[in-house]
Amino acid sequence: MSEQTSIKKDLVSIQLSSLVDLAKPASQLKLQKASIRSRQSGGYISHSKGRGMEFDESRLYQPGDDIRSIDWRVTARTGKTHTKIFREERERPVFISVDDRPTMHFATRGVFKSVQASKIAALIAWMAQYHGDRIGGQIFTDSLCQELKPQNGKHAVLRFFSALLLVRSVPQPDMSLEKALSRLIQHTRPGSLIYIISDFRGLNQQSENHLAKLSRHCEVVLIQVYDPLESQLPTNGRYLFTDNERTVAINTDDKHRILSYQQHFQDRVNYLRKISKKMGIAFSQCNTTDNPVEVLR
Repeated sequence: MSEQTSIKKDLVSIQLSSLVDLAKPASQLKLQKASIRSRQSGGYISHSKGRGMEFDESRLYQPGDDIRSIDWRVTARTGKTHTKIFREERERPVFISVDDRPTMHFATRGVFKSVQASKIAALIAWMAQYHGDRIGGQIFTDSLCQELKPQNGKHAVLRFFSALLLVRSVPQPDMSLEKALSRLIQHTRPGSLIYIISDFRGLNQQSENHLAKLSRHCEVVLIQVYDPLESQLPTNGRYLFTDNERTVAINTDDKHRILSYQQHFQDRVNYLRKISKKMGIAFSQCNTTDNPVEVLR
């Protein structure tokens, strides 16, 4: 493959080499709300939400044990009171959710939204690896959804990249943003740092409820990826758009239509900002022409 062909291909579909090459710039970045560390390697001072402890084992109850830690399942099975023993988590789970639905495979300038989302996700994965954290993730399309349990080390980063390049999962009919967020609640643990990278099309009240549940016990970061055309139409002309199956003609001489179009996009952004502020969630944007390194910086 010629260098020119490779460059063109990288505009519409991400290459493994491109994700690997982001390791160097990622070393100069910091994770969201992850700058305060404890004396233990890879840990964080109680800045993260949740217990920050990991279940180790159950043992017989001893006088002085916290009754909130009683293991009721083992107690019921054995007939003797047992207590859960926890150990400190040495690494913080970093969970990266990436939207790969059809609406993400679009751009008029720069790279496809899906390519930009993969680059942002790769930078975050490398950042987490440099911080000594565990990397896990979720990649969802309109019919598939795959979760990766957090693991540490470079192999966890490469495993995540492999999933970005090829989603392998049991088909999930009519997968939506709402369903993907619902699955996040089941697959992430309290104290996790969760990045959700999406264009957030289909965001609704139920999606907001899922985000609220996630934000109660985890640090959540929303990154909206969009194409400049989605925020503002070109003026004075008739334009054709196609996905190779359908063709849509837009006449931008209609000022009322242009204003309505732009307001629709701004309403979605305002909604994201509003719920982010209400839930204490970090929110940022990245368009298809931005340098993702600078956006994360």
